[in-house]
Amino acid sequence: MPVPGPGYAITARLEVPASASAAGDLTVAVGSVGGVVTAFDVVEGHSATLVVDMSCNARNEQHAEEITRALEALPGVHVRKVSDRTFLMHLGGKLEVQSKVSLRNRDDLSRAYTPGVARVCQAIAANPADARRLTIKRNTVAVVTDGSAVLGLGNLGAAAAMPVMEGKAALFKRFANVDAWPVCLDTQDTEEIIRTVQILAPAYGGINLEDIAAPRCFEIEARLREMLDIPVFHDDQHGTAVVVLGALRNALRVVGKQLADCKIVVCGVGAAGSAIIRLLGSQSPGELLAVDIDGIVHGDRPGMDPNLCSIAELTNPSGQSGTLADAMVGADVFIGVSAPNLLGADELAGMADDAIVFALANPDPEVDPALALQHAAVVATGRSDYPNQINNVLAFPGVFRGLLDAQARDITDAMLLAASAAIADVVAEPNPSFIVPSVFDATVAPAVAEAVREATRRKDVAPV
Repeated sequence: MPVPGPGYAITARLEVPASASAAGDLTVAVGSVGGVVTAFDVVEGHSATLVVDMSCNARNEQHAEEITRALEALPGVHVRKVSDRTFLMHLGGKLEVQSKVSLRNRDDLSRAYTPGVARVCQAIAANPADARRLTIKRNTVAVVTDGSAVLGLGNLGAAAAMPVMEGKAALFKRFANVDAWPVCLDTQDTEEIIRTVQILAPAYGGINLEDIAAPRCFEIEARLREMLDIPVFHDDQHGTAVVVLGALRNALRVVGKQLADCKIVVCGVGAAGSAIIRLLGSQSPGELLAVDIDGIVHGDRPGMDPNLCSIAELTNPSGQSGTLADAMVGADVFIGVSAPNLLGADELAGMADDAIVFALANPDPEVDPALALQHAAVVATGRSDYPNQINNVLAFPGVFRGLLDAQARDITDAMLLAASAAIADVVAEPNPSFIVPSVFDATVAPAVAEAVREATRRKDVAPV
């Protein structure tokens, strides 16, 4: 059962009897149904009553309603209003436009806008490369989605994807001072998406593709990379791969193994899994197996799409077939980017000694982390309530900061590997509970940015 967390936080405004036991009674009522009180504030005081705001963390929406009913059941307590704190944060959106220049008088206006701005327009027309120096293109990224694969929720469409894209833009600004803006497209036609991004591209220094379903996302990214002169980065693929490789680098240090000696099983061959496999494959692991809903991927398996065919060429040189359980026998590393509850004790027990388990399906991982820890030396998840969270925010802000600073025109595996190594190196002394830095570690984005800038100046990077 999930634990109460801030994603389902509520604030209840309550009218309660003015007694010495009021706060304790309310806290006990919330605790009796498994809620967690996080704040208690008195708003008004009267001779017989108090008006208080009580904030609580719940497990889900149904649990929040259960907490509310427990409060209402107390003698003399009246629930005036219950606010969902997550929805309150999103009221009116999470972004705004703020001018970087002051417009205090006519002289300022004449330089920022007409007539002075005409000179800058003419300069860019004469030398289009100046757009990177004289416009927001220098520091701006488009966060592009069609809403076809929003988080783990599925095909919700462009409008419902907006809160995620706004959040992404806020993270860009918070962690790397990159100005990003949501571009939510009301189409899921591959050709329309490609053409739309192409004609929007002049205003941006980079394109971050987000929450576009596989396998269309592969073609969209590949073709945009060919036609645009700015970097195109699909975060669901490459952001995940970068952080996973960085975490794996440190996990292998903890258990004293070399990548070249390891059998690695990647479960899930969608956007994230495919990118992890391709980036890992470039580093020559000992054995690499890909597993999807139909079992182990191999070259003779019928009915595979072009992406699976390319994955088959990169993995499983012995042509092994079978189930996930078959693949797990003797595995040193499991990387799951698939679905909940796929592994049990038997599969974990069959892994090699000092095994590494990255169960990254979110919010419910491929295996209960508590069970995984009974068998594996190092365990990571995609969740924030367990150690070793594999979170893309460790990668994409710094990656784009470096790309924009270098005025890069593309993005290469060398840059991704450099970013991965930079994330790993922030953790000077990894241990089983600390293989990746905190997302709030202020040194991460600058380190990643510098690594990406340096990688644009040389042709390869050190292997994992």
